[in-house]
Amino acid sequence: MSQGYSHGRVQEYWQSVWEREGVYRADDASDPTYVLGMFPYTSGELHMGHVRNYTITDAYARYRRMQGDDVLHPMGWDAFGLPAENAAYDRDTDPRSWTETCITQMREEMETMGFGYDWSREVTTCDPDYYRWNQWLFTRFYEAGLVDYDAATVNWCPDCETVLADAQVATKAVDSGGVDADADVDTEDAASVEVCWRCETPVSQRDLDQWFFRITDYAEELHEGLDDLGGWSEGVREIQRNWIGRREGATVTFDVDGRDATVDVFTTRLDTVYGGTFVALAPGHDLARELATEDETVAQYVDMVRNGPDGERTSGLDTGVRATHPLTGESLPVYVAAYVLDDVGTGAVMGVPAHNERDHAFARAHDLPVEQVVEPVDGSGANLPDEPFTADGMLTGSDEYDGLASAAARERLLDEDGVEAHVTYRLRDWLISRQRYWGTPIPVVHCDDCGHVLVPDEDLPVELPAFVQTTGNPLDASDEFVRTACPDCGQPARRETDTMDTFVDSSWYFLRFLSPQLETAPFDTDRANDLLPIDVYVGGDEHAVLHLLYIRFFTRALCDLGLLDVREPIDRLVNQGTVLYDGEKMSKSKGNAIAPHEYGAETTRLFVLSAAHPRQDFEWTAKKVSTSYDLQQQVYGLVRSYTESDEVAARDEHAPHDTYLERELDRTIAAITADYDRFRFHRVVSEIHGLVRLLRRYQTYDTPYKYPYERGLRALTRVIAPITPFLGEELWSMLGEDGLVAEARWPEPLQDVPDYRIERELVRKTLEDVRGITDVVGIDAPERIELVVAQPWKYRAYEIARDADPDAAVVGTVMADDEVNARGEAAAEFAADVAEQKPGLEPALDPETEQALFEQATWLFEEEFGADVVVRRATDDPDDDLARKARPDKPAIHID
Repeated sequence: MSQGYSHGRVQEYWQSVWEREGVYRADDASDPTYVLGMFPYTSGELHMGHVRNYTITDAYARYRRMQGDDVLHPMGWDAFGLPAENAAYDRDTDPRSWTETCITQMREEMETMGFGYDWSREVTTCDPDYYRWNQWLFTRFYEAGLVDYDAATVNWCPDCETVLADAQVATKAVDSGGVDADADVDTEDAASVEVCWRCETPVSQRDLDQWFFRITDYAEELHEGLDDLGGWSEGVREIQRNWIGRREGATVTFDVDGRDATVDVFTTRLDTVYGGTFVALAPGHDLARELATEDETVAQYVDMVRNGPDGERTSGLDTGVRATHPLTGESLPVYVAAYVLDDVGTGAVMGVPAHNERDHAFARAHDLPVEQVVEPVDGSGANLPDEPFTADGMLTGSDEYDGLASAAARERLLDEDGVEAHVTYRLRDWLISRQRYWGTPIPVVHCDDCGHVLVPDEDLPVELPAFVQTTGNPLDASDEFVRTACPDCGQPARRETDTMDTFVDSSWYFLRFLSPQLETAPFDTDRANDLLPIDVYVGGDEHAVLHLLYIRFFTRALCDLGLLDVREPIDRLVNQGTVLYDGEKMSKSKGNAIAPHEYGAETTRLFVLSAAHPRQDFEWTAKKVSTSYDLQQQVYGLVRSYTESDEVAARDEHAPHDTYLERELDRTIAAITADYDRFRFHRVVSEIHGLVRLLRRYQTYDTPYKYPYERGLRALTRVIAPITPFLGEELWSMLGEDGLVAEARWPEPLQDVPDYRIERELVRKTLEDVRGITDVVGIDAPERIELVVAQPWKYRAYEIARDADPDAAVVGTVMADDEVNARGEAAAEFAADVAEQKPGLEPALDPETEQALFEQATWLFEEEFGADVVVRRATDDPDDDLARKARPDKPAIHID
């Protein structure tokens, strides 16, 4: 047998055993732990982002299974989308063939990585058996009033030749010449341009008839529900809050002079209403669009702003139209302004230059009046008209409201005609139409007589026709697909050629995993109600306002349709950080990607979990990867050297130092269990390193005591198995254990160890103190080390000080205790010492446990320093200098 471990030598065997034994199937489980990683797009190969995500979920799923849980851990494929269509075009093939090739390759790579999935539940979103239910759900949403078909100004990517939802538009900095801004460009001179999230082509605007899901109907509930997501990071919740953009305020209605029209403006500062000197419209506002049809100058400006860089704060055009202020009766100019956004508020603002920074900048650029209507309460004055005063204050120049505080004025002004309390949201309805081939066909037929008509359920799925290479939307080029009969009247009609945004596919796939072969419904409602929410969901926070918002909307809509009872789909969300190389995100396009198999599957798994907390980014370095490889060899070597020797060299008699190993095993198991529960895999690996070092030191120090040493090897095998599953199975087999380690019971402490962290830290710090003393004093070969544990009364005084009220006199509180006070001057000196350290007093062991701990650990000091070690309790002898120095959590040390 080879002296080293190679997962490639054993991988195929253990995979076949796992499959034969059905280790990962959860067919009959009534309430399994549902562990899920965001399923991958079928790009053709796994990258390190995939590996980190799926190693996290796999390790946790394996851990929960060893804890005795039934575990549901499925995998599928996010298979629709423009990249597959583009890849097929580049390779002169069709998207389906390309996608199926990618799936085959990625599935093989996942198996090589040792990921334990229930492949019997595999779903692929481009299969008609799956997207049939996209269409069925679209129909149910339509019937419930959750679907709109509207003419709308949409984001258009000319390179992808498709519409983009707002969340799929990114902002990119450009210099004044319109090229990418770099580090040499002054940010004040840089503008920004909206680009496609995939290809970074500048986005333009188009007016098209489009299909929308009415996610705005759930804006308030989606916002409120964020407070209850205790298992989500605050970062993701805050991103969703900002995207939903809930704002409380009021609408103020302006009559447009000479027209049968009004403009509603939204403001959170109703107290400044008397300071309004102009009205500004977003380029996409209905009135701006109407004026653009009448005035070429307005039309040119609107077109320029909608399609140009978003960087000019003061750009605007006076339309020549005026509007009447509802409270003052003044006639105010109406502008179209670049700084007013379509998707914020009502798309129109009441310009109050004296009390808003953006309004102030615009007014100064266009020579508009600046009228102060709020002044500081303390009478300090404001630097108007040069700078706006934006804080709350006292009203002035506001007729009957003069002298009121801002908050009070906002309440009273709501009673005015033309003013109404209002809540607005930044969130806009979800645009699901895409002008591409590789997606779910929208199940609608357009009839000249009947309008748009839903395809009947019995005719679903509406399947994609054969792929034809063409520019624009390939479905438009398929007469066979487009020409159909109206389901209502039977007359010739035209089939809808838009396909659904692929985020529809991923908004409910977690439900299909529960009953993937069900033919009568998209999922089994009873089973979904039993299994949801997902216990653990792992994926990147870049999906916060796409997938993670849509999945919450879909779940609520399904509840309202009577298909679910659970309104939040995810209990615990784990966002993994990025794998970096030379400070940049690993990316094939950047040429810095490392293939997962390059360093071996288990070395890669071990490294990506050990390098950092799952939420943190980390740098890939070959040197650190080698540490992960070495750890596997060390663990393998420990077990091999013990199990393959001709005679097992082990004692059957117990020695004092064996007690330390037994206790440390309990401490290690408790620590690793807590770290697995909290997804702190980096600390799990650190604990494994520590356990390996301990077992090696123990083996070197003396012939091992058979029972704790073998227990240590078995525990080591089980705690590393979720991270390196092939290695775990090999070790388990070498140890002669029955069954599979994947199904073995998780190790448990033999004794309760509630203070395991305190115990370990105490030994660690004391070893460091001894090293420090020998270094400073220059003792190369100490003969005797004496550890003196403090008197019991000091522990009592220490705990009194820790529990004392922070505002109380700590010395007095300590000395008020009769037992402590009886120690006289020594107690007063100690009380003063702990009082100085009061904010930093850590929990300490009781005196008996501390002394027993050091007595068990003497062999560690003996093994490292080659000296005799004595542990004793401090006396009350005033001449015992070590007794005076000894304190809880820090024994006095004397070295000869």
